[in-house]
Amino acid sequence: MAKRTIRVGHSPDPDDAFMFYALAHGKLETGPYEFIHQLEDIETLNRRALEGELEVSAVSIHAYAKLTDKYALLPSGASMGDGYGPMVVAREAYRREDLSGRTIAVPGTLTSAFLAVQLWLGHKPQYKVLPFDRILDAVAAGEFDAGLIIHEGQLTFANQGLQLVVDLGTWWKEATGLPLPLGGNVVRKDLGAVAMRDVSRLLKESIRYGLEHRGAALDYALGYARDMGRDLADRFVGMYVNDWTLDYGPRGRAAIRKFLDDGLAAGLVEGPITVEFVED
Repeated sequence: MAKRTIRVGHSPDPDDAFMFYALAHGKLETGPYEFIHQLEDIETLNRRALEGELEVSAVSIHAYAKLTDKYALLPSGASMGDGYGPMVVAREAYRREDLSGRTIAVPGTLTSAFLAVQLWLGHKPQYKVLPFDRILDAVAAGEFDAGLIIHEGQLTFANQGLQLVVDLGTWWKEATGLPLPLGGNVVRKDLGAVAMRDVSRLLKESIRYGLEHRGAALDYALGYARDMGRDLADRFVGMYVNDWTLDYGPRGRAAIRKFLDDGLAAGLVEGPITVEFVED
């Protein structure tokens, strides 16, 4: 019998690669499903999810607010910044008020980083969208006043002589006491309840396998680690693949609702928003 194809979209970065290692390398028995991996940057995945193109996808929590008609959140696969997260960096030691009227390079308007920086600033900044892996070079070259960085740039920006303006994960934790919800995995609701639960179980098994076989999963993840050696890649993976990733838990779920509610209250997110999880 032919297997049911499940296309999985995720970012070409070390934490997502680590998460999907077991599924990508046949380490799990997947039953009636065949998983096909499609690697795209997170903003592209957000846009594809708006069209409902993929059965399973990594998306920004900010983007999820626009996807609730088509997708449910899987309880596993979260990227949570627990006291750390996306950063604004610049060549100079700017304060928040110094950014008024300056142009910030951002990795996409549907990213959680973009919603977070707007909440921090209290308004939408002047911005230009760039691929996430071009932002550091562009800011260092003086093309933009500041950059909003995600992924491994959070650990490497100082190598290019840039200074930290704000760590948005630190700001959010101090303001709310909660982790900053950045990304999650979603599953298309038209797959049906049985397939949605099966996919949820297999993703959790893949994450757990990576955590239990860290060396092999990290070897695979290193193929997606730009400008990072093994130790730095291991640190980065540890930031975003951890207990939060196995399950959001009550605090993680509360963080998502707080983040989107604050965006709604600020007029930055359209409502109403019903957060729906696949439950076992």
